[in-house]
Amino acid sequence: MAPVFEWLQTAAEKFKELAYAEGATPGEMPRVGLALSGGFARGISHIGVLRVLEDAGIKIDVIAGTSVGALIAACYAAGVPLAEMEKLAKKTSFTDFGRWTPSWMGLATNKRMEAYLARLTPCTQFEQLKIPLAIAATDLSKGEAVYFTSGPIGLALRGSCAYPGLFVPIEHLGCTLVDGFLTAPVPVEGAIQLGAEVVISVYLEAGVVESPRTVGDVISRSFTVIQRHADMRWRQKSDVIIEPDVREFLWADFSRSTELIAAGESATVGALKQIRAVIASKRKVITKPSA
Repeated sequence: MAPVFEWLQTAAEKFKELAYAEGATPGEMPRVGLALSGGFARGISHIGVLRVLEDAGIKIDVIAGTSVGALIAACYAAGVPLAEMEKLAKKTSFTDFGRWTPSWMGLATNKRMEAYLARLTPCTQFEQLKIPLAIAATDLSKGEAVYFTSGPIGLALRGSCAYPGLFVPIEHLGCTLVDGFLTAPVPVEGAIQLGAEVVISVYLEAGVVESPRTVGDVISRSFTVIQRHADMRWRQKSDVIIEPDVREFLWADFSRSTELIAAGESATVGALKQIRAVIASKRKVITKPSA
């Protein structure tokens, strides 16, 4: 029996090393929040980020998302297995969530996004989710970020993903919503509003399309330029920033999901040591009351 006991003891120590940074004092875990940025097809790399965090035993207590990051966040918060997300991502194309309907307000509608979400989860209300979720969108009338944490998920998600010029804006709760990327490129504030004490941010830097061939390319390139000059205060509020190398991927590269997921995995593996250290530094030490 002794060898078995020793093996169990060793396994327990290994688990502690995995869950806590080296030298951490056992205590109450801080609430960990994950903030996922937008990026159209590039957002598939978020699946790789989540997979590595899961494998490392790092629990996500709250999650926030912008644009495609909001879609991935909603699925994860609903408890959708990452394998299911990956399976659907490999078969996804623009027509799964968008339909070309040129109008004065946009070139397409993203109404199909609600049906796309329903293929992965029956959850339609924030209150049904397993993990608290914040979806970031931009109120076009006020020019500021709005965060949705309750009520119907579908309209909030569509608003967060309503890329200006491409998708028609969404009217919801008195707001005219467009892509959250404009005001909350990485929705750190959403995670903090939900009580996150450690914020892990995932930022997807867009590359450059040398010769735009479609209106989608022109719009995407325009927002890439804006992104490079955007307000980066979200960085100051992030404890750890994961930046998958997705610059070579185009906005509609859904067929390259395997490579995108691998990029997310690689970047997250490189950040694990820092993540564990930050969690350990914010661990609340539990002291026993004196007799």
